[in-house]
Amino acid sequence: MTVSMLVRDGMNEIVVTVGPDHTLREAARRMHERGVGAAVVLDTDQPGAGIITERDLLTSTGLGQDVDEELVRDHLSTLLVYAVADWSLERAAEEMTRGGFRHVIVMDGSEVVGILSMRDIVRCWTQDGASCDVAAVEAASA
Repeated sequence: MTVSMLVRDGMNEIVVTVGPDHTLREAARRMHERGVGAAVVLDTDQPGAGIITERDLLTSTGLGQDVDEELVRDHLSTLLVYAVADWSLERAAEEMTRGGFRHVIVMDGSEVVGILSMRDIVRCWTQDGASCDVAAVEAASA
C-alpha cells in the first residue's frame, strides 16, 4: 500500500513575511537572505495572507519600475490557493498546476504555518521515492 506524502511533510515552516507597505527592494532583500522565492504578505486590513513572488518582482523590474518606490501591496499575486497541511502533495501540485503558480501558503485554520513550493514537492518526491521508476520511464521514452 502506498501512502501519499502530505503538505506538512514538504512545506517550509520558516516563512518570510513582509508588509503591504514595504518596498519591493525590501521584499527582495528578505527573500534573498532566506533563499526563498516567495514571501507571505501580512496585512491587518485584509482577510487573509497574501503572497509576493520572485515572478512579481521580475515583472516590476522588467517594466522599468523603481523597486525603491514600488510597494508590495501593488504587486501581490492575485491567484491564491491556500493549502491545508493534511492535503496530499499530489493535491497541492494539482492546484498549483491548475492555477499556474509555484507557491501555496499553508494554513491551519486562520494561522499561516508554512509555504510550499513546486521545488519542495519535487524534492520530496525524488528524495523519498517517486511513485514511478524514473530510470524505467527514461528508458521507455528513449
